[in-house]
Amino acid sequence: MKEASRSKAIEVAAIPASALDRRGKPHGPFRRLLRAFIHFFSYHVILSRRNVRTIPAAGFRLSVPPTVFHPRFFLSSEYFAEFIDRLDLSGKSVADIGTGSGILALAAARAGATNVLALDINPNAARSARQNAQANGFGNCVTAVCANLLDSLAPRPLFDVILASPPKHAGEPRDLADRGWHAGPQYRDLAALFEQAHERLKPGGSIYVMLSSDSDLDLLGRLINKAGLRARLVYERSFYIESMVLYELRPAAQHAVPL
Repeated sequence: MKEASRSKAIEVAAIPASALDRRGKPHGPFRRLLRAFIHFFSYHVILSRRNVRTIPAAGFRLSVPPTVFHPRFFLSSEYFAEFIDRLDLSGKSVADIGTGSGILALAAARAGATNVLALDINPNAARSARQNAQANGFGNCVTAVCANLLDSLAPRPLFDVILASPPKHAGEPRDLADRGWHAGPQYRDLAALFEQAHERLKPGGSIYVMLSSDSDLDLLGRLINKAGLRARLVYERSFYIESMVLYELRPAAQHAVPL
């Protein structure tokens, strides 16, 4: 596991080979079998379980009900929270899209954000984020809402920072529990994410989105470029089978000449 050291501004469609050495190549039989097993385990044992679990994650104590993305099993959430801890969000307004247990919203509040709007299409997740904000002492600045992306929000207020750790894989979700894993065919459920985020970003603001080297980064890159955004790799954690890659997105007009 390693953090990416590159600081050069890049297009998502041109992500470094270290993160995407398998992009565009068919997965071998072992990798396909391993991925299928991970999804089977994640869906049947973690996401579709019947009981509520209370767990420590990223310095918080989180209650995670069934169907909600579990930050102790899916480590991308803790890695994202670890990155947020390095940001100075003092006085900032933040939106966390697809909040799940609320872990990223809480990390933003801990980093100094004045107000954080935690959004999730899963009502169990919105309820969980609200409860976890109260339990961890951030109920005064974290508001949780059940919503699909940002489309139910008015054009105002704008946000200084927008966070998103969307489903990493294409494919039709089986049910509510599986929506944390699959984003629909051709990433249907994320199609409007980047344009909506761009429209609600304050001048000089940033969008941080975590993806996977197993995501269709060419397709997502086209959606990002279509929204008038450009990306810079700011964080990477590598596993045996994939890498978690975190990008800072900014409006193309704001981008300086790459270093």
